[in-house]
Amino acid sequence: MPPSGPRIRLVVPGNVRHNSGGNVYNAALARELATQGAEVETCPLDGGWPVGSREDRRRLAGLLGDSGRAPAGAYNQAGDRITLVDGLLACGAPEELEAAAAAGRPVWILLHMPLGTHPDREHRALDAAAGVICTSGSAAAGIRARHGFDAARVALPGTGPAPLAGGSQPPHLIAVAALLPNKDQSLLLDALAGLTGLPWTASLVGSDTADPVYAAQLRDTVERLGLQHRVSVPGELRGAALEAEWAAANLSLLISRAETYGLAVTESLARGIPVVVRAGTGAVEALAAGVRLESGRPDSNRPDTADPETAVPGTAVALAADAAPLAGVLRRWLTDPGLRSRWRAAAVAARGRLPGWDATARTVLSIISADGTATPQARVDSTAEQAVGE
Repeated sequence: MPPSGPRIRLVVPGNVRHNSGGNVYNAALARELATQGAEVETCPLDGGWPVGSREDRRRLAGLLGDSGRAPAGAYNQAGDRITLVDGLLACGAPEELEAAAAAGRPVWILLHMPLGTHPDREHRALDAAAGVICTSGSAAAGIRARHGFDAARVALPGTGPAPLAGGSQPPHLIAVAALLPNKDQSLLLDALAGLTGLPWTASLVGSDTADPVYAAQLRDTVERLGLQHRVSVPGELRGAALEAEWAAANLSLLISRAETYGLAVTESLARGIPVVVRAGTGAVEALAAGVRLESGRPDSNRPDTADPETAVPGTAVALAADAAPLAGVLRRWLTDPGLRSRWRAAAVAARGRLPGWDATARTVLSIISADGTATPQARVDSTAEQAVGE
């Protein structure tokens, strides 16, 4: 039976080789859109994105200019394929988006994070787009603050079902993220170096090819700090090897200096694993994804509630260059069985309320629908920094 929904072309970066959150989101969205009846064509586009070379942008323009006429009764009024472009490509190529709009084929931007560099190009791209779908409230708040752009809609990431992690003895800590300076695994190693008097093990799981120099520095640091019998740095894992790491974990950490959401957080919660994140980043939004909120956000004035339904499954810690605050949080967790129990109970309670990728796809379909009557299912919180306690 042919697809009954819209014809969607999803243009994604081909130069991000590691298992990034954006790649996971794009692949899951394409899969679920197809499940819900859309005809989806995914087009990876290599190049030096963001911005890219003249040839890179020429190839992007070719994809944007090929509308692909749809048969009668198609989903959108123009009868054209709907083109959705990852923000890593779109926000550095405003001329190509402007040309497509001038030709009557405006494209949608799927924005995982603000570009950071080239704000003028990003501003023009946002203005030229048919619409902007952000993958987190934090990303929407970011472009609102940078450009005064308040028309973005939000389609939060989903989470696939996962088995409940059994954990380990001694406790096992896991940090699932590409080995990149922004992810700040070096700060985690510094914190762990001060906790060698306590029983624990840890794994830094993530691509070591995205920044080989930083990955080598991390492995050297493990040796220099004498943590080689405590900390493993296996690189990027997939399949059974990754699932074994998740199954052994008691606590997850995502302490990126900048993060618009953090799929590793919800992937942890899906397994009942509490998480420590960095305050002031979008990972705080992910940490609250499965919490039953009574007032719209976690209550930092009542940080240690006994009710696992409303308790935050972990904590957000304010971090700069000093590892002491992180070491203090980890020390409390390692030495306080009650705290470990409360965080675990909150994580187990949260896992049943995490939205699936089907909800993400439904939200995207509602946003790009021709009638414009649907509203996003996700909440946009314009406050970028949310205080979350233990």
